[in-house]
Amino acid sequence: MKSTKPSSKKTYTGKPPRNGAKATPHYEKRKSPPKKTVLDIAPKNEVKEMFMSWFRRHNQVGQIMTKQDVVREVIKKLDKPQNEALEEAMNELVKSGFMVVQGDGVTLVLTAEGAGLL
Repeated sequence: MKSTKPSSKKTYTGKPPRNGAKATPHYEKRKSPPKKTVLDIAPKNEVKEMFMSWFRRHNQVGQIMTKQDVVREVIKKLDKPQNEALEEAMNELVKSGFMVVQGDGVTLVLTAEGAGLL
């Protein structure tokens, strides 16, 4: 004798259900990852210039820009577009060899190559 209870398992043949039932996750479309936003170059260059101007005033190989200096000379002076460009500007200065970030992640050291660029 067959059971009158409906089966708990539903098998679909590759098409979402037509009866208005909510589609299971494997039928929903995947969302594409968010595109990387392109930052305006001007704010990033202004931030880089803030770092470089501090090092110009303290032009000495191995000069250390402390956390207090970063806050006083750079972070307090940032506007919204510059704030978004801060990390990219620092990465460019480090990649170009202008400065080195110490282990604490905040202390910056002017390199000999960076002193030559000033």
